Amino acid sequence: MTQRRLFLALLLFLLATLQLGLAARVMAPGGWTPWEVLGFLCFAGTAPWTALCAANGLIGLALLLLSPDPPAAVLPALRRAAPGAPRLATAIVICIRNEEMGAVLAPLARLLDGLAAAGAAGRFTPWLLSDTQDPALAAAEEAAVAEFRRRYPATRYRRRAANTGFKAGNIMEFLDRHAQGAELMLCLDADSEMSAAAVLRLVACMEADHRLAILQQLIVGRPAEAAFPRLFQFGMRAGMRAWATGQAWWQGDEGPYWGHNALIRIEPFRRHARLETLPDGRPILSHDQVEAVRLQAAGWKVCCLPEEAGSLEGNPPALPEFMARDLRWAAGNMQYWHLLRLPGMTAMGFWQLSQAILLFLGAPLWVGVLVFAALNAVTGGGEAAPAAALAALLGVSWGMLHAPKLAGYAEVLLRPALAARYGGRWAFLRGAAAELAFTALLDPVSLFNKAMFLVRLPFGGGQGWAPQNRAARGVGWGDAVRLLWPHTLFGLGVFGLLLWAAPGAALWALPFAGGLVAAVPFCVLTASPEVSAWLRTARLAATPEELAAGLAAAE
Repeated sequence: MTQRRLFLALLLFLLATLQLGLAARVMAPGGWTPWEVLGFLCFAGTAPWTALCAANGLIGLALLLLSPDPPAAVLPALRRAAPGAPRLATAIVICIRNEEMGAVLAPLARLLDGLAAAGAAGRFTPWLLSDTQDPALAAAEEAAVAEFRRRYPATRYRRRAANTGFKAGNIMEFLDRHAQGAELMLCLDADSEMSAAAVLRLVACMEADHRLAILQQLIVGRPAEAAFPRLFQFGMRAGMRAWATGQAWWQGDEGPYWGHNALIRIEPFRRHARLETLPDGRPILSHDQVEAVRLQAAGWKVCCLPEEAGSLEGNPPALPEFMARDLRWAAGNMQYWHLLRLPGMTAMGFWQLSQAILLFLGAPLWVGVLVFAALNAVTGGGEAAPAAALAALLGVSWGMLHAPKLAGYAEVLLRPALAARYGGRWAFLRGAAAELAFTALLDPVSLFNKAMFLVRLPFGGGQGWAPQNRAARGVGWGDAVRLLWPHTLFGLGVFGLLLWAAPGAALWALPFAGGLVAAVPFCVLTASPEVSAWLRTARLAATPEELAAGLAAAE
């Protein structure tokens, strides 16, 4: 593992050097102005994350194309784990809060039916852990569970009077009071879905390695009706397959935990992953990676299985929910600043918390690059950058940022059997093209939104862990304007200023500023029932699960 990490460090250095060298070629002609220095410093701050994206994508693609069994190539112990009759008892834990219970219970029923068909149902006990506070919603929840238990009597249900510690507190309270007799816990979110085959594979891996505390499976998006999640998760799926494979290669048994679709060994988790509050009394919001880091520090293994079959989740149904989720994650990840000096943390644990911070810290830096570049152009600073060098910088930076997704797309196109699951190469290319156009408009909105949030965060601009809307819905023009007017105004201001003072520079700013200017119609159209129905009818950006379900229905 040491050699793998040294190779990664060298690759990161080379990739970051390439980026910064191109940036210097763009900014250096005519000498450095103060705006160029500030812009270069912001750009340099984004380089670690950009290089990591590219490195994981390149390593992942090599493994996906050259290895006959990529998951076993990154985690050799998996070769010995053949699914069979499970020996250890497992609690299937689903945390719920103000959920539409039909959407929660249907996937659970499919999982329980699959386990029963495999003859393994007796080793699994489903638990629904509720943090619902509203009395009316709680009554509907209890009625739905009571009806579900008529068919699945082993199901257990517990609702807390107060949601202390949010999801992490809910799970730890369950482990302290109700988990007796269970050695393992399958942690699922309310929108998770896993197949019996995937769960039995995780159990077999856990039984084969008694030092394995968490085994996190790769997660892909469930078939979606709305345009926004449909397009978003098409690219996310390709990117996460390459990213997780590449990352697992160098992280090994010090891997990530994403909070759900993972199997956990209860005893070490209960002993080492108990979370205290932060020094200011706030609860830790993004609990999952902290729990993984603490288990690693205690000498336990945390591994990621980069296998997507049978592990799904829902994605936000529209841009407003996506932005709200991003800000919840940003608030949680920024808390990691307080945890970087925890005693006993491994070097990899320190890097993982730092990596989680970098994921969001790049947003204000990218906005800073645009602002300082615009100010430099408007004030006439420096000579005009060589067009070829500027095009190379933008192209390389974009390609490195999106390298995992591009690697995932390349894998599908180069493997006919995988492309066939998407309806063939042509169907897949159509979906990829639509997703790339979607991402070109989403990225500027997402980056600017996170940048605004992080600027406000030190002044009390954070947020708690509110219940989530998971149902598809339209977004009205008025709602979109109220949400996105700052993004639109900023985009118009930057682009208009450049168009007036430096028209040549305005063209280069268009990819970012144009996405902000188009934020409102983008929000409305990607939530539109008509657009969503057209995408479904055209089978544009359809996932293998959607196509398989359609084929099964036709038969």
